[in-house]
Amino acid sequence: MEAHAGDRLLMHGRTVGQHDRVAEIVEVLGAGGTPPFRVRFEDGHEHLISPGPDSVVQHTADRKQAPEHP
Repeated sequence: MEAHAGDRLLMHGRTVGQHDRVAEIVEVLGAGGTPPFRVRFEDGHEHLISPGPDSVVQHTADRKQAPEHP
């Protein structure tokens, strides 16, 4: 998982009835864009998080994505 500041982190709900959560990645603390990330939720709260397999990074459109290598 690679991310940059300004990307969004989508965390899928793990149980029935739990909604997906979206946060803005404010700071990337790992080497090469890897976790942990400092994220800010819509209500303004910030957390340090190492997302699990139920999370997806949504890259911002204003940054060109590098082609993936096989």
